[in-house]
Amino acid sequence: MTIPQKTSILILDDEPIVSKRLKPSLDKNGYEVEAFVRSIDAMSRIRERDFDIIITDLKMEGINGMEFLTEAKRRSPSTEVIVITGFATMETAKQSFSKGVFDFLAKPFKLGEILEVIRKAETKRREKMAAA
Repeated sequence: MTIPQKTSILILDDEPIVSKRLKPSLDKNGYEVEAFVRSIDAMSRIRERDFDIIITDLKMEGINGMEFLTEAKRRSPSTEVIVITGFATMETAKQSFSKGVFDFLAKPFKLGEILEVIRKAETKRREKMAAA
């Protein structure tokens, strides 16, 4: 019997409070989590390994979230990307979805909301993997 692998999640948000709140909660829920506050660090990490789910902000110093998620999806099309942003507009939402984003959450969000979106993303990934 194989032990199911933990779902790996990368969090990228230039506000440290986001990772500080999210990471312990996701760890407790059985996820393998890596958190980054600098997009350049997260970018080099996704070049080293693939993640099942990426949670990213859009507005950041250096590489913005749109560039980051575009690169993440190019490298690993099966990665599900969840965008979290304090600057949610119809335009950014549409642009995100056109780049293959799984879901879009406006800040501030509740922990329960993001956990639910993560579970849906996991289900979608499993279905895609099973169909492959």
